[in-house]
Amino acid sequence: MTTSQIAFLKGHGTENDFVIVPDADNAMDLPASLVAGLCDRRAGIGGDGLLHVVRSAAHPEARAMADEAEWFMDYRNADGSVAEMCGNGVRVFARYLQHVGAVEQGDLAVATRGGVKKVHLARDGDVTVSMGRALLPGDGVTVTVGGRSWDARNVNMGNPHAIAFVDDLAHAGDLFTEPSFAPAAVYPDGVNIEFVVDRGPRHVAMRVHERGSGETRSCGTGACAVAVAAARRDAADPAETGAAVTYTVDLPGGTLVITEHPDGEIEMTGPAVIVAEGMIDPVWLETLKG
Repeated sequence: MTTSQIAFLKGHGTENDFVIVPDADNAMDLPASLVAGLCDRRAGIGGDGLLHVVRSAAHPEARAMADEAEWFMDYRNADGSVAEMCGNGVRVFARYLQHVGAVEQGDLAVATRGGVKKVHLARDGDVTVSMGRALLPGDGVTVTVGGRSWDARNVNMGNPHAIAFVDDLAHAGDLFTEPSFAPAAVYPDGVNIEFVVDRGPRHVAMRVHERGSGETRSCGTGACAVAVAAARRDAADPAETGAAVTYTVDLPGGTLVITEHPDGEIEMTGPAVIVAEGMIDPVWLETLKG
């Protein structure tokens, strides 16, 4: 790493932004300190997370998925911790593959720690991701900010979420500090916490604290979890009604459209943009490996 330059790109999906590190053969060591340094907004490139682009066959966590998906999204949070999935990240990951000519407009599959995700790159520029089915653990949880507490819905989208419906998004506080939740045993590895208000029929707005990153401008899996929670609250569970339900979810960084089908499959549609590419100084990179 001290003798060769390392390429990077920068992209975002509804302003949930990522450092993209291409590494097809999984040759690069990515300790948490290096990832955190790259994602640092003052001393690094800056991002809510890092997309490590690896061929599935080259990564021990993805080899079993290589027959279904050529590429593996090795996703890292901004603090360097490993995460199961990132919905906005998958869209940006797919856009990167299209940007470099590895895939074309149309359908592809992306391997993640949350399973293989089917992606569609549309002609109009939007990207749709089949996010799989939500799990709804029965564990009750309470979320607290300041002197306010709310019962929250426990939804798992390959990563854990706690969804609280509130009267005002300002009640979520600054969200740089993780809101407290109880009992802690419900989320032993931490949780993404969404605060949600209604904007109209099948239309909500949200803010989110992402574990390992703080408040982000958008969270794709969080938007899916919010739509699932809202559908249950609104007695619109597609498994019971037999009809798909679609929610528009406004986030600080833009809008996502979430559809849940009667078989439980959830689709997320939104934009994904590559904004820059360049080379990382290998000498500086070496200082981050400690």
